[in-house]
Amino acid sequence: MKKLHFWTFSGKRFLTNSLIVVMLVALLCLAGVGVDLVTSAQIVNGVYYSGDENSNNVTLMINVYWGTECLDQMLEILEDNGVKTTFFVGGTWAVAESEMLQKIYEAGHEIGNHGYYHKDQGRISAEKNYEEILNTHNLVKSLIGVEMNLFAPPSGSYNKKTVEIATSLGYKTIMWTDGRDTIDWRDKDSDLIYKRAVSNCKGGDFVLMHPTQATADALDNIIKTLKSQGFNLCTVSENLGGV
Repeated sequence: MKKLHFWTFSGKRFLTNSLIVVMLVALLCLAGVGVDLVTSAQIVNGVYYSGDENSNNVTLMINVYWGTECLDQMLEILEDNGVKTTFFVGGTWAVAESEMLQKIYEAGHEIGNHGYYHKDQGRISAEKNYEEILNTHNLVKSLIGVEMNLFAPPSGSYNKKTVEIATSLGYKTIMWTDGRDTIDWRDKDSDLIYKRAVSNCKGGDFVLMHPTQATADALDNIIKTLKSQGFNLCTVSENLGGV
């Protein structure tokens, strides 16, 4: 009987400890530190650095604030390869290039928010953060009728207030996955852009690129290589689908 009592006590202690662990994990989830009980994703302080890492999804996210002259070529390559992706557009670009914005949308691509004036969101006031996101949202809605819900901070600059404001406006804040920045705006080398996009790629990755000529020249090889490695190239929202 004493032995049975000992094991009963141990069982209760194990159960209690297990409940404590579950409660701690739940608290971490509520705190937004990136713990996900269903899927694996890089989520840091409410910012998404990847989609579902347990999937074979990869996203070529394209930030557009200039480079319109390269977009027709990129759209054609995406179409030829049967790929839909996410274009994060700036407000002033959308005003000047509304026909191209419409063309991207009509081609079936997802449209995300990239701020109005391409400001350093991490350095501007809360009021300006709000204006940058909301004004772009309202503009794009007026032009193509889309209610965007994904925000990519210009230059990857944000702070706690940026994320809070984006969330209050119904947005997820999206960053590129570590090591997946092609840096094509600086290094206009298609071979280098290709290597940065495909080397050691893994499920859930967000690959950052822009509409540069070197990127357009590398795009077909990037897509074909990633597909040959078994990846499904998709929009940010699809990549986040399991998260």
